[in-house]
Amino acid sequence: MSMPIADTLRAMAGKRILVVGDVMLDRFVYGRTERVSPEAPSLVLAADRQEQMLGGAANVAVNVVALGGQCHLIGLCGTDDIARELAAEIAQFPGILSDLTPDPARMTTLKVRMVNPQYNTHLLRLDWEVTTAAEGAVLAEMSRRAVAAVACADVVILSDYLKGVLQPALIAAVTAAAAVRGVPVVVDPKGGDFGRYRGATVIAPNLHEVSSAIGRTVGQDDAEVAIAAAEITARSGVAAIVVKRSQAGVQLVEAGQTTARFPTLARHVTDVSGAGDTLVAAFGMALAAGASLGNATRIANAAAGIAVGKKGTASATPAELAETLLHRREHRISPKIFTDETALQARVRAWQRDGFSVGFTNGCFDLLHPGHVFVLTEARNRVDRLVLALNTDASVRTLKGPSRPVQNETARLTVAAALEAVDAVILFDTETPLDLIVALRPNVLFKGGDYRPETVVGRDAVEAYGGRVELIDYLPNTSTTLMIQRMGLSAVASEGGIGTGSVVPALT
Repeated sequence: MSMPIADTLRAMAGKRILVVGDVMLDRFVYGRTERVSPEAPSLVLAADRQEQMLGGAANVAVNVVALGGQCHLIGLCGTDDIARELAAEIAQFPGILSDLTPDPARMTTLKVRMVNPQYNTHLLRLDWEVTTAAEGAVLAEMSRRAVAAVACADVVILSDYLKGVLQPALIAAVTAAAAVRGVPVVVDPKGGDFGRYRGATVIAPNLHEVSSAIGRTVGQDDAEVAIAAAEITARSGVAAIVVKRSQAGVQLVEAGQTTARFPTLARHVTDVSGAGDTLVAAFGMALAAGASLGNATRIANAAAGIAVGKKGTASATPAELAETLLHRREHRISPKIFTDETALQARVRAWQRDGFSVGFTNGCFDLLHPGHVFVLTEARNRVDRLVLALNTDASVRTLKGPSRPVQNETARLTVAAALEAVDAVILFDTETPLDLIVALRPNVLFKGGDYRPETVVGRDAVEAYGGRVELIDYLPNTSTTLMIQRMGLSAVASEGGIGTGSVVPALT
Protein backbone atom coordinates (compact mmCIF):
# COMPACT_ATOMS: atom_id res chain seq x y z
CA MET A 1 0.00 0.00 0.00
CA SER A 2 1.32 3.46 -0.92
CA MET A 3 2.24 5.87 1.84
CA PRO A 4 -0.47 8.54 2.21
CA ILE A 5 0.43 11.95 0.79
CA ALA A 6 0.13 13.60 4.21
CA ASP A 7 2.59 11.12 5.72
CA THR A 8 4.99 11.65 2.82
CA LEU A 9 4.96 15.43 3.26
CA ARG A 10 5.77 15.02 6.95
CA ALA A 11 8.49 12.43 6.26
CA MET A 12 10.28 14.76 3.83
CA ALA A 13 11.66 16.84 6.70
CA GLY A 14 15.39 16.38 7.12
CA LYS A 15 15.94 14.13 4.11
CA ARG A 16 19.44 14.30 2.62
CA ILE A 17 19.67 14.97 -1.10
CA LEU A 18 22.87 14.94 -3.13
CA VAL A 19 22.59 17.29 -6.12
CA VAL A 20 25.27 17.04 -8.80
CA GLY A 21 25.17 19.28 -11.85
CA ASP A 22 25.57 22.66 -13.50
CA VAL A 23 25.27 25.57 -11.07
CA MET A 24 24.60 29.10 -12.21
CA LEU A 25 23.51 32.54 -11.11
CA ASP A 26 20.18 33.90 -12.40
CA ARG A 27 19.78 37.66 -12.57
CA PHE A 28 16.48 39.39 -13.36
CA VAL A 29 16.37 43.02 -14.52
CA TYR A 30 12.87 44.48 -14.24
CA GLY A 31 11.62 47.64 -15.92
CA ARG A 32 9.18 49.32 -18.29
CA THR A 33 9.19 49.16 -22.08
CA GLU A 34 7.44 52.29 -23.29
CA ARG A 35 9.52 53.37 -26.29
CA VAL A 36 11.65 52.17 -29.17
CA SER A 37 15.33 53.03 -29.33
CA PRO A 38 16.19 55.83 -31.80
CA GLU A 39 19.42 53.95 -32.54
CA ALA A 40 17.89 50.66 -33.66
CA PRO A 41 14.46 49.00 -34.04
CA SER A 42 14.50 47.59 -30.52
CA LEU A 43 12.60 48.21 -27.31
CA VAL A 44 14.19 50.26 -24.54
CA LEU A 45 13.94 48.70 -21.08
CA ALA A 46 13.82 51.48 -18.48
CA ALA A 47 15.28 49.37 -15.67
CA ASP A 48 14.15 50.16 -12.15
CA ARG A 49 15.44 47.17 -10.15
CA GLN A 50 17.28 43.90 -10.39
CA GLU A 51 17.32 40.71 -8.37
CA GLN A 52 19.52 37.67 -8.49
CA MET A 53 19.11 34.16 -7.25
CA LEU A 54 20.58 30.70 -7.62
CA GLY A 55 19.91 28.81 -10.84
CA GLY A 56 20.40 25.40 -12.41
CA ALA A 57 21.57 22.71 -9.99
CA ALA A 58 21.91 25.40 -7.31
CA ASN A 59 18.21 26.18 -7.68
CA VAL A 60 17.44 22.48 -7.26
CA ALA A 61 19.34 22.72 -3.97
CA VAL A 62 17.31 25.77 -2.91
CA ASN A 63 14.12 23.84 -3.64
CA VAL A 64 15.31 20.88 -1.58
CA VAL A 65 15.91 23.18 1.40
CA ALA A 66 12.55 24.92 0.92
CA LEU A 67 10.89 21.50 1.14
CA GLY A 68 12.61 20.80 4.45
CA GLY A 69 15.60 18.81 3.23
CA GLN A 70 19.36 19.06 3.55
CA CYS A 71 21.36 19.34 0.33
CA HIS A 72 24.95 18.51 -0.57
CA LEU A 73 25.61 20.47 -3.79
CA ILE A 74 28.44 19.39 -6.09
CA GLY A 75 29.31 21.28 -9.24
CA LEU A 76 31.76 23.48 -11.05
CA CYS A 77 32.47 27.22 -11.03
CA GLY A 78 35.11 29.64 -12.22
CA THR A 79 37.41 31.79 -10.13
CA ASP A 80 35.79 35.05 -11.21
CA ASP A 81 33.63 37.69 -9.53
CA ILE A 82 30.46 35.81 -10.48
CA ALA A 83 31.77 32.77 -8.57
CA ARG A 84 32.10 34.94 -5.48
CA GLU A 85 28.57 36.27 -5.94
CA LEU A 86 27.37 32.70 -6.41
CA ALA A 87 29.07 31.64 -3.17
CA ALA A 88 27.48 34.56 -1.32
CA GLU A 89 24.02 33.57 -2.55
CA ILE A 90 24.53 29.92 -1.53
CA ALA A 91 25.70 31.03 1.91
CA GLN A 92 22.22 32.46 2.55
CA PHE A 93 20.89 28.88 2.73
CA PRO A 94 22.32 27.07 5.78
CA GLY A 95 20.75 23.82 4.57
CA ILE A 96 23.03 23.72 1.51
CA LEU A 97 26.53 22.26 1.82
CA SER A 98 28.35 23.86 -1.09
CA ASP A 99 31.05 21.67 -2.63
CA LEU A 100 32.03 23.38 -5.88
CA THR A 101 35.26 22.62 -7.74
CA PRO A 102 36.87 25.83 -9.05
CA ASP A 103 38.19 25.80 -12.62
CA PRO A 104 40.31 28.84 -13.58
CA ALA A 105 39.83 27.98 -17.25
CA ARG A 106 36.09 28.74 -17.31
CA MET A 107 33.71 31.50 -16.32
CA THR A 108 30.90 30.91 -13.84
CA THR A 109 27.58 30.64 -15.66
CA LEU A 110 25.42 33.78 -15.42
CA LYS A 111 22.00 34.22 -17.01
CA VAL A 112 20.49 37.70 -17.16
CA ARG A 113 16.80 38.03 -18.03
CA MET A 114 15.23 41.34 -19.04
CA VAL A 115 11.64 41.39 -17.81
CA ASN A 116 8.67 43.72 -18.13
CA PRO A 117 6.60 42.72 -15.08
CA GLN A 118 3.62 44.81 -16.20
CA TYR A 119 2.99 42.33 -19.03
CA ASN A 120 4.79 39.36 -17.45
CA THR A 121 7.11 39.32 -20.47
CA HIS A 122 10.70 38.12 -20.78
CA LEU A 123 12.18 40.43 -23.43
CA LEU A 124 15.67 38.97 -23.71
CA ARG A 125 18.08 36.61 -21.96
CA LEU A 126 21.85 37.11 -21.90
CA ASP A 127 24.05 34.08 -21.14
CA TRP A 128 27.67 34.22 -19.99
CA GLU A 129 28.93 30.66 -19.96
CA VAL A 130 31.45 28.05 -21.00
CA THR A 131 29.89 24.77 -22.13
CA THR A 132 32.99 22.73 -22.87
CA ALA A 133 33.22 19.37 -21.10
CA ALA A 134 34.97 19.20 -17.76
CA GLU A 135 38.02 16.97 -18.07
CA GLY A 136 41.28 15.94 -16.53
CA ALA A 137 41.98 16.79 -12.91
CA VAL A 138 38.85 18.95 -12.60
CA LEU A 139 36.52 16.15 -13.70
CA ALA A 140 38.36 13.61 -11.55
CA GLU A 141 38.02 15.82 -8.47
CA MET A 142 34.30 16.38 -9.00
CA SER A 143 33.77 12.64 -9.50
CA ARG A 144 35.69 11.84 -6.32
CA ARG A 145 33.61 14.28 -4.27
CA ALA A 146 30.33 13.07 -5.77
CA VAL A 147 31.02 9.37 -5.21
CA ALA A 148 32.07 10.03 -1.61
CA ALA A 149 28.90 12.04 -0.98
CA VAL A 150 26.59 9.24 -2.14
CA ALA A 151 27.27 7.45 1.16
CA CYS A 152 25.34 10.11 3.09
CA ALA A 153 22.48 10.64 0.61
CA ASP A 154 18.88 9.41 0.65
CA VAL A 155 18.47 10.35 -3.04
CA VAL A 156 20.79 11.64 -5.78
CA ILE A 157 19.61 14.24 -8.30
CA LEU A 158 21.62 14.85 -11.48
CA SER A 159 20.78 18.31 -12.81
CA ASP A 160 22.06 18.56 -16.38
CA TYR A 161 22.17 21.91 -18.17
CA LEU A 162 24.91 20.86 -20.65
CA LYS A 163 27.48 23.21 -19.09
CA GLY A 164 30.13 20.51 -18.84
CA VAL A 165 29.70 18.89 -15.41
CA LEU A 166 27.72 15.71 -16.10
CA GLN A 167 30.17 13.81 -18.27
CA PRO A 168 29.58 10.07 -18.93
CA ALA A 169 32.41 9.02 -16.62
CA LEU A 170 31.06 11.06 -13.70
CA ILE A 171 27.48 9.86 -14.27
CA ALA A 172 28.61 6.24 -14.41
CA ALA A 173 30.65 6.58 -11.22
CA VAL A 174 27.79 8.19 -9.30
CA THR A 175 25.09 5.76 -10.49
CA ALA A 176 27.33 2.80 -9.70
CA ALA A 177 27.98 4.07 -6.16
CA ALA A 178 24.26 4.72 -5.70
CA ALA A 179 23.35 1.21 -6.93
CA VAL A 180 25.64 -0.36 -4.36
CA ARG A 181 23.86 1.50 -1.56
CA GLY A 182 20.34 1.26 -3.00
CA VAL A 183 20.06 5.05 -3.40
CA PRO A 184 17.62 6.23 -6.12
CA VAL A 185 19.04 8.51 -8.83
CA VAL A 186 16.76 11.10 -10.47
CA VAL A 187 17.91 12.88 -13.65
CA ASP A 188 16.78 16.22 -15.04
CA PRO A 189 18.20 15.66 -18.55
CA LYS A 190 19.39 17.69 -21.51
CA GLY A 191 20.69 16.88 -24.98
CA GLY A 192 19.90 14.10 -27.37
CA ASP A 193 21.80 11.22 -25.79
CA PHE A 194 19.85 9.82 -22.85
CA GLY A 195 21.92 6.65 -23.04
CA ARG A 196 24.54 8.32 -20.87
CA TYR A 197 22.06 8.31 -17.97
CA ARG A 198 22.06 4.48 -17.88
CA GLY A 199 21.93 3.32 -14.28
CA ALA A 200 19.56 6.07 -13.11
CA THR A 201 16.21 5.28 -11.47
CA VAL A 202 14.09 8.00 -13.10
CA ILE A 203 14.57 10.45 -15.97
CA ALA A 204 12.34 13.56 -15.96
CA PRO A 205 12.43 15.30 -19.40
CA ASN A 206 10.02 17.83 -20.82
CA LEU A 207 8.37 17.28 -24.20
CA HIS A 208 11.05 19.21 -26.06
CA GLU A 209 13.75 17.09 -24.43
CA VAL A 210 11.82 13.91 -25.24
CA SER A 211 11.62 15.01 -28.87
CA SER A 212 15.37 15.70 -28.96
CA ALA A 213 16.15 12.32 -27.43
CA ILE A 214 14.19 10.28 -29.98
CA GLY A 215 14.71 12.51 -33.01
CA ARG A 216 11.14 13.50 -33.79
CA THR A 217 8.54 15.93 -32.48
CA VAL A 218 6.26 14.49 -29.79
CA GLY A 219 2.82 16.02 -29.29
CA GLN A 220 0.52 16.24 -26.27
CA ASP A 221 -1.32 12.97 -26.94
CA ASP A 222 -1.01 10.54 -24.00
CA ALA A 223 -0.40 7.50 -26.20
CA GLU A 224 2.20 9.32 -28.27
CA VAL A 225 4.03 10.39 -25.10
CA ALA A 226 3.98 6.81 -23.78
CA ILE A 227 5.47 5.47 -27.03
CA ALA A 228 8.22 8.09 -26.95
CA ALA A 229 8.98 7.33 -23.29
CA ALA A 230 9.24 3.63 -24.15
CA GLU A 231 11.86 4.49 -26.77
CA ILE A 232 13.84 6.43 -24.15
CA THR A 233 13.68 3.41 -21.85
CA ALA A 234 14.97 1.19 -24.66
CA ARG A 235 17.88 3.53 -25.35
CA SER A 236 18.82 4.31 -21.74
CA GLY A 237 17.80 1.24 -19.79
CA VAL A 238 15.91 3.53 -17.36
CA ALA A 239 12.42 2.10 -16.80
CA ALA A 240 10.69 5.12 -15.23
CA ILE A 241 10.22 8.28 -17.30
CA VAL A 242 8.38 11.30 -15.89
CA VAL A 243 7.40 13.52 -18.82
CA LYS A 244 6.84 17.20 -17.99
CA ARG A 245 4.09 18.40 -20.31
CA SER A 246 3.89 22.08 -19.35
CA GLN A 247 0.25 23.24 -19.20
CA ALA A 248 -0.88 19.61 -19.68
CA GLY A 249 0.72 18.46 -16.41
CA VAL A 250 2.89 15.33 -16.07
CA GLN A 251 2.81 11.71 -17.18
CA LEU A 252 4.65 8.82 -15.52
CA VAL A 253 5.55 6.01 -17.92
CA GLU A 254 7.05 2.81 -16.49
CA ALA A 255 8.43 0.19 -18.86
CA GLY A 256 6.44 1.76 -21.70
CA GLN A 257 3.11 1.88 -19.83
CA THR A 258 1.48 5.01 -18.43
CA THR A 259 1.01 4.40 -14.71
CA ALA A 260 0.10 7.92 -13.56
CA ARG A 261 -1.20 11.06 -15.25
CA PHE A 262 -1.79 14.36 -13.44
CA PRO A 263 -3.12 17.64 -14.88
CA THR A 264 -1.34 20.85 -14.01
CA LEU A 265 -2.34 22.36 -10.67
CA ALA A 266 -1.04 25.84 -11.52
CA ARG A 267 -3.68 28.42 -10.56
CA HIS A 268 -1.98 31.12 -12.58
CA VAL A 269 1.35 31.32 -14.40
CA THR A 270 3.62 34.22 -13.48
CA ASP A 271 7.05 32.87 -14.42
CA VAL A 272 8.07 29.39 -15.58
CA SER A 273 11.79 29.95 -14.88
CA GLY A 274 13.13 27.10 -12.79
CA ALA A 275 9.88 25.15 -12.64
CA GLY A 276 11.70 22.02 -13.79
CA ASP A 277 14.16 22.43 -10.91
CA THR A 278 11.25 22.58 -8.48
CA LEU A 279 9.65 19.48 -9.98
CA VAL A 280 12.78 17.33 -9.83
CA ALA A 281 13.63 18.53 -6.29
CA ALA A 282 10.14 17.67 -5.05
CA PHE A 283 10.24 14.31 -6.84
CA GLY A 284 13.56 13.48 -5.21
CA MET A 285 12.38 14.58 -1.77
CA ALA A 286 9.23 12.50 -2.07
CA LEU A 287 11.24 9.41 -3.07
CA ALA A 288 13.57 10.01 -0.13
CA ALA A 289 10.51 10.09 2.15
CA GLY A 290 9.38 6.68 0.90
CA ALA A 291 6.77 7.68 -1.68
CA SER A 292 5.86 5.46 -4.59
CA LEU A 293 6.79 6.69 -8.08
CA GLY A 294 3.14 7.65 -8.63
CA ASN A 295 2.83 9.69 -5.46
CA ALA A 296 6.24 11.26 -6.03
CA THR A 297 4.99 12.35 -9.46
CA ARG A 298 1.81 13.78 -7.94
CA ILE A 299 3.79 15.77 -5.36
CA ALA A 300 6.32 16.99 -7.93
CA ASN A 301 3.55 18.16 -10.26
CA ALA A 302 1.92 20.13 -7.44
CA ALA A 303 5.25 21.73 -6.48
CA ALA A 304 5.88 22.88 -10.05
CA GLY A 305 2.36 24.35 -10.22
CA ILE A 306 3.06 26.37 -7.08
CA ALA A 307 6.44 27.60 -8.35
CA VAL A 308 5.16 28.94 -11.69
CA GLY A 309 2.74 31.19 -9.79
CA LYS A 310 5.70 33.12 -8.34
CA LYS A 311 8.22 35.49 -9.89
CA GLY A 312 11.68 34.37 -10.89
CA THR A 313 13.22 31.01 -10.05
CA ALA A 314 10.92 30.13 -7.15
CA SER A 315 10.21 27.17 -4.88
CA ALA A 316 7.37 25.45 -3.04
CA THR A 317 7.02 24.72 0.68
CA PRO A 318 5.50 21.76 2.55
CA ALA A 319 2.66 23.99 3.77
CA GLU A 320 1.85 25.04 0.20
CA LEU A 321 1.94 21.42 -0.92
CA ALA A 322 -0.40 20.42 1.90
CA GLU A 323 -2.84 23.16 0.95
CA THR A 324 -2.71 22.20 -2.73
CA LEU A 325 -2.80 18.42 -2.42
CA LEU A 326 -4.82 17.94 0.75
CA HIS A 327 -6.91 21.12 0.57
CA ARG A 328 -5.56 21.72 4.03
CA ARG A 329 -4.17 25.03 5.19
CA GLU A 330 -1.87 25.01 8.18
CA HIS A 331 -3.35 27.57 10.54
CA ARG A 332 -0.68 29.14 12.69
CA ILE A 333 -1.13 32.30 14.74
CA SER A 334 2.37 33.21 15.91
CA PRO A 335 4.05 33.44 12.46
CA LYS A 336 1.50 36.08 11.50
CA ILE A 337 2.30 38.34 14.46
CA PHE A 338 5.19 40.73 13.85
CA THR A 339 6.82 42.74 16.60
CA ASP A 340 9.51 44.20 14.34
CA GLU A 341 8.77 46.52 11.44
CA THR A 342 11.93 45.48 9.61
CA ALA A 343 10.95 41.80 9.66
CA LEU A 344 7.48 42.61 8.33
CA GLN A 345 9.00 44.81 5.65
CA ALA A 346 11.17 41.88 4.54
CA ARG A 347 8.13 39.58 4.45
CA VAL A 348 6.15 42.06 2.34
CA ARG A 349 9.06 42.46 -0.08
CA ALA A 350 9.34 38.67 -0.40
CA TRP A 351 5.63 38.40 -1.17
CA GLN A 352 5.88 41.10 -3.80
CA ARG A 353 8.95 39.48 -5.38
CA ASP A 354 6.90 36.30 -5.70
CA GLY A 355 4.29 38.24 -7.65
CA PHE A 356 1.73 38.65 -4.85
CA SER A 357 -0.17 41.90 -4.37
CA VAL A 358 -0.15 43.15 -0.77
CA GLY A 359 -2.94 45.12 0.90
CA PHE A 360 -2.79 47.19 4.10
CA THR A 361 -5.46 48.35 6.52
CA ASN A 362 -5.49 49.48 10.13
CA GLY A 363 -7.69 50.14 13.13
CA CYS A 364 -8.33 49.37 16.80
CA PHE A 365 -10.29 46.12 16.27
CA ASP A 366 -11.18 46.03 19.95
CA LEU A 367 -14.18 43.68 20.08
CA LEU A 368 -14.30 41.72 16.83
CA HIS A 369 -17.71 41.99 15.13
CA PRO A 370 -19.26 41.22 11.71
CA GLY A 371 -18.29 44.64 10.38
CA HIS A 372 -14.62 43.91 11.02
CA VAL A 373 -14.90 40.48 9.42
CA PHE A 374 -16.65 41.90 6.36
CA VAL A 375 -14.05 44.62 5.79
CA LEU A 376 -11.09 42.28 6.26
CA THR A 377 -12.56 39.53 4.11
CA GLU A 378 -13.49 41.93 1.33
CA ALA A 379 -10.02 43.48 1.41
CA ARG A 380 -8.34 40.08 1.27
CA ASN A 381 -10.51 39.07 -1.69
CA ARG A 382 -9.01 41.98 -3.65
CA VAL A 383 -5.32 41.18 -2.96
CA ASP A 384 -3.07 38.15 -2.48
CA ARG A 385 -1.84 39.07 1.02
CA LEU A 386 -3.29 41.40 3.69
CA VAL A 387 -1.43 43.25 6.46
CA LEU A 388 -3.45 44.55 9.43
CA ALA A 389 -1.93 47.23 11.67
CA LEU A 390 -3.52 47.57 15.14
CA ASN A 391 -3.41 50.59 17.40
CA THR A 392 -1.53 49.98 20.63
CA ASP A 393 -3.46 50.24 23.90
CA ALA A 394 -2.06 53.72 24.50
CA SER A 395 -3.17 55.00 21.10
CA VAL A 396 -6.62 53.42 21.53
CA ARG A 397 -7.05 55.32 24.80
CA THR A 398 -6.07 58.52 23.01
CA LEU A 399 -8.67 57.87 20.30
CA LYS A 400 -11.50 56.28 22.30
CA GLY A 401 -11.07 57.45 25.89
CA PRO A 402 -9.74 55.95 29.16
CA SER A 403 -12.23 53.06 29.26
CA ARG A 404 -10.92 51.58 26.02
CA PRO A 405 -9.71 49.18 24.79
CA VAL A 406 -11.83 46.42 26.27
CA GLN A 407 -9.23 43.86 25.12
CA ASN A 408 -5.55 44.62 25.50
CA GLU A 409 -3.20 44.66 22.52
CA THR A 410 -1.94 41.10 23.08
CA ALA A 411 -5.48 39.76 22.96
CA ARG A 412 -6.32 41.84 19.90
CA LEU A 413 -3.20 40.65 18.07
CA THR A 414 -4.06 37.03 18.84
CA VAL A 415 -7.66 37.31 17.65
CA ALA A 416 -6.69 39.17 14.47
CA ALA A 417 -3.95 36.68 13.61
CA ALA A 418 -6.44 33.81 13.87
CA LEU A 419 -8.49 35.25 11.00
CA GLU A 420 -7.91 33.52 7.67
CA ALA A 421 -8.24 36.84 5.84
CA VAL A 422 -5.25 38.31 7.69
CA ASP A 423 -1.74 37.30 6.61
CA ALA A 424 0.27 39.54 8.94
CA VAL A 425 -0.53 41.75 11.94
CA ILE A 426 1.56 44.37 13.72
CA LEU A 427 1.06 47.14 16.31
CA PHE A 428 1.67 50.83 15.71
CA ASP A 429 1.87 53.50 18.40
CA THR A 430 1.92 56.69 16.33
CA GLU A 431 -1.02 58.98 15.70
CA THR A 432 -1.41 57.55 12.21
CA PRO A 433 0.13 54.51 10.46
CA LEU A 434 1.78 56.71 7.81
CA ASP A 435 5.35 55.73 8.70
CA LEU A 436 4.40 52.05 8.56
CA ILE A 437 2.68 52.48 5.20
CA VAL A 438 5.73 54.24 3.77
CA ALA A 439 8.03 51.48 5.06
CA LEU A 440 5.90 48.58 3.80
CA ARG A 441 4.87 50.06 0.42
CA PRO A 442 1.66 48.02 0.03
CA ASN A 443 0.09 47.70 -3.40
CA VAL A 444 -3.35 48.62 -2.07
CA LEU A 445 -4.34 50.74 0.94
CA PHE A 446 -7.80 49.89 2.27
CA LYS A 447 -10.05 52.12 4.40
CA GLY A 448 -13.67 52.02 5.45
CA GLY A 449 -16.42 53.54 3.36
CA ASP A 450 -16.97 56.44 5.78
CA TYR A 451 -13.72 57.99 4.47
CA ARG A 452 -13.29 60.02 1.33
CA PRO A 453 -10.25 59.11 -0.80
CA GLU A 454 -8.63 62.49 -0.26
CA THR A 455 -8.79 62.10 3.54
CA VAL A 456 -7.09 58.68 3.69
CA VAL A 457 -3.75 58.87 5.51
CA GLY A 458 -1.01 57.52 3.27
CA ARG A 459 -2.86 58.00 0.02
CA ASP A 460 -0.27 60.37 -1.50
CA ALA A 461 2.61 58.08 -0.56
CA VAL A 462 0.94 54.96 -1.96
CA GLU A 463 -0.14 56.56 -5.21
CA ALA A 464 3.32 58.10 -5.68
CA TYR A 465 4.90 54.66 -6.17
CA GLY A 466 2.03 53.28 -8.26
CA GLY A 467 -0.21 51.81 -5.56
CA ARG A 468 -3.86 52.65 -5.04
CA VAL A 469 -6.46 53.36 -2.36
CA GLU A 470 -9.70 51.40 -2.16
CA LEU A 471 -12.66 52.10 0.11
CA ILE A 472 -14.83 49.32 1.52
CA ASP A 473 -18.33 50.04 2.77
CA TYR A 474 -19.07 49.23 6.41
CA LEU A 475 -21.92 46.97 7.39
CA PRO A 476 -24.65 49.09 9.00
CA ASN A 477 -25.23 48.94 12.77
CA THR A 478 -21.97 47.15 13.52
CA SER A 479 -19.36 48.75 15.76
CA THR A 480 -17.48 48.05 18.97
CA THR A 481 -19.21 50.99 20.64
CA LEU A 482 -22.62 49.49 19.86
CA MET A 483 -21.50 46.15 21.25
CA ILE A 484 -20.36 47.78 24.48
CA GLN A 485 -23.64 49.68 24.78
CA ARG A 486 -25.63 46.50 24.22
CA MET A 487 -23.59 44.65 26.83
CA GLY A 488 -24.24 47.51 29.26
CA LEU A 489 -27.99 47.33 28.72
CA SER A 490 -27.94 43.54 29.08
CA ALA A 491 -26.14 43.87 32.39
CA VAL A 492 -28.76 46.33 33.64
CA ALA A 493 -31.55 43.98 32.53
CA SER A 494 -29.99 41.01 34.32
CA GLU A 495 -29.81 43.07 37.53
CA GLY A 496 -33.49 43.97 37.34
CA GLY A 497 -33.00 47.48 36.01
CA ILE A 498 -35.09 46.59 32.99
CA GLY A 499 -38.02 44.36 33.86
CA THR A 500 -39.44 41.49 31.92
CA GLY A 501 -41.50 42.80 29.04
CA SER A 502 -39.78 46.18 29.06
CA VAL A 503 -38.83 47.57 25.69
CA VAL A 504 -35.11 48.02 25.09
CA PRO A 505 -34.49 50.91 22.71
CA ALA A 506 -32.86 50.06 19.39
CA LEU A 507 -29.22 51.00 19.07
CA THR A 508 -27.99 52.62 15.86
